[in-house]
Amino acid sequence: MIVAGIGCRRGSSADAIASAIGNALAEHGLTTAAIDRLATGEFKRTELGISLAAQNLNVPLLIVNNAGLESTSARCLTFSEKSMKLTGAPSLSEAAALFVAGKNARLLGPRFAQDGVTCALAKPESDA
Repeated sequence: MIVAGIGCRRGSSADAIASAIGNALAEHGLTTAAIDRLATGEFKRTELGISLAAQNLNVPLLIVNNAGLESTSARCLTFSEKSMKLTGAPSLSEAAALFVAGKNARLLGPRFAQDGVTCALAKPESDA
């Protein structure tokens, strides 16, 4: 199972989000077929681009509350002051991916950033 955690600027398009996901996957030798779920934080719940990207990829979108994001903070690889202020986690995309992938999940690498979109990939440790 691979979870793509997503963060983005307000109003990012589904195409921009899909492109960032595709490029993040390509960095790890994977294709979009590897994605099982998309994840983001509560304050991105209304971002149409994220929900459309999930629909286009035919995967569920899971929304993680701030407590869930904070619970994975120690395992994040990158730090954003803005993310810390808004969510309590150093990286929205990394924290969301880790939370949805499960307690023992690990990131495949630091978040990928492109055109105002961040994408982090996580998988359960048992899938390693």
